[in-house]
Amino acid sequence: MRIALAQLNYVIGDFDSNVSKIIESIAKSREMGADLAVFAELSLCGYPPRDFLEFDDFILRCEQAVEKIAAQCNGIAAIIGAPARNPDLKGKNLFNAAWLLADGQVLGTANKTLLPNYDIFDEYRYFEPNRQFNVLEFKGVRIALTICEDIWNIGPDPLYVATPMDELIKQHPDLIVNIAASPFNYDQEKERGEVLRTNARHYGLPLVYVNHEGAQTELLFDGLSRVLNAEGNAVVKLQPFEEDIQCVDFEVNSGKLVPYGKGAEGLTDNSKIALIHDALVMGISDYFRKMGFKKAILGLSGGIDSAVTLVLAARALGSENVLAVLLPSEFSSQHSVDDAQQLAENLGVKYELIGIKEGYNSILDTLKPQFGDLPFNVTEENIQARVRAVILMALANKFGYILLNTSNKSEAAVGYGTLYGDMCGGISVLGDVYKTQVYELAEYINAVSEVIPLNSIVKPPSAELRPGQKDSDSLPDYAILDQILYEYIEKRIGPSEIIAMGFDEAIVKRVLKMVNTNEWKRHQTPPILRISPKAFGSGRRMPIVGRYLS
Repeated sequence: MRIALAQLNYVIGDFDSNVSKIIESIAKSREMGADLAVFAELSLCGYPPRDFLEFDDFILRCEQAVEKIAAQCNGIAAIIGAPARNPDLKGKNLFNAAWLLADGQVLGTANKTLLPNYDIFDEYRYFEPNRQFNVLEFKGVRIALTICEDIWNIGPDPLYVATPMDELIKQHPDLIVNIAASPFNYDQEKERGEVLRTNARHYGLPLVYVNHEGAQTELLFDGLSRVLNAEGNAVVKLQPFEEDIQCVDFEVNSGKLVPYGKGAEGLTDNSKIALIHDALVMGISDYFRKMGFKKAILGLSGGIDSAVTLVLAARALGSENVLAVLLPSEFSSQHSVDDAQQLAENLGVKYELIGIKEGYNSILDTLKPQFGDLPFNVTEENIQARVRAVILMALANKFGYILLNTSNKSEAAVGYGTLYGDMCGGISVLGDVYKTQVYELAEYINAVSEVIPLNSIVKPPSAELRPGQKDSDSLPDYAILDQILYEYIEKRIGPSEIIAMGFDEAIVKRVLKMVNTNEWKRHQTPPILRISPKAFGSGRRMPIVGRYLS
């Protein structure tokens, strides 16, 4: 049996587009001689549909789409992901289901058993877990059909959770087909690959794994669908961050897998920073395309964060669709202005230079009766940031741009940003990228030729909101800060444990206090493109009012 893996980029709730893509891919798979085309989890409606699942009309549209796709399965079968109604009056109204379709009919379904309820996942909110296990048969091949559930630990670990395969293996399947919605993070591919290998070896069966590709607001799906043999070795592997269709021939009697096409050859062994770069470019591109936006605007300061954001935006949207705005104040250095201009020219991006001194002084004059002779402090710094935001948003409104937020994760974590100022934007590009990783991205971008001016990389980081200001005046060195933040945010390690690692106690307590007391700010920031195992947003739900320092 020839099996096609269809790795596609879906739009949540766009049934016309999703159905069209699936039908086109079925036709292409048929042309490639495939007997079965496999699509991702909830491919029909897009993932995650969230509260759309609470609309009966949404489920009706899903059912109609299933029928439409089934009608196109002539001479070929397809496995698609779509919600299914729960006929039992007990429990939730829906299952997260995989559908086996052929010759205009539903040959069988498999419902998801292990519903994730952690980080960005909240499937228990909508779906009832499966309690019935049946192998499906097509063309003499007995298929153990599972839904993302092979991404679980296997073995004697005391935390081991029984998987559907523990039941299905009793029915002597020939093959595992696992359809998934597994978002990208920079550790995910290593972990995912190991779990898939472990499952194939543990059950002694070939495994077909099909994942989503593309961005759904903050969630980035890398694809990397694959076929593994019973020894856990990849026979076919699809490209990351691209739509792709590849086939494999499966011989049921021998269990042998033969790639039809390039197989697992030719894939680039991407570094972590290369994957982050590609994920962010895709995230920007898909956010704009799926929302119907065309053009982006951002404030370009001459610093490293806005420089990297501009490069990513230009690569995602095309230089002609990005406007950089230089907004110098009386405290901005000339070299920062020069660096910003040079970068825009290197990229072929249009830029405007609009000084904020007049607007800033106008606000200070307005507030003079209230401020009197009070000394300059963070208030005046924030006014500068907010004047810049007003100008950027005015240009965005007038000319149809979407503002890109350029703040990094280190700043967002400790509240080193101005609410309604530099924290504004329609999407946060670097909000899940630590400052030290921003520098890595800059070096990666400049690996072939100097795109970002070297001065933007080597100069001490500064917001330039007062004379001689440096980030180090307010924050620990980023090399130390980012390590502490990573242990606390990604690893969920408490303050006493972090101190025990050798970090200075006063610095740790100071940093964590800044993180916790600035939760209210992060609740008012734009969606953040997720590239880490624990990003700010829906996957990290912390109390706004809370004290956890020791």
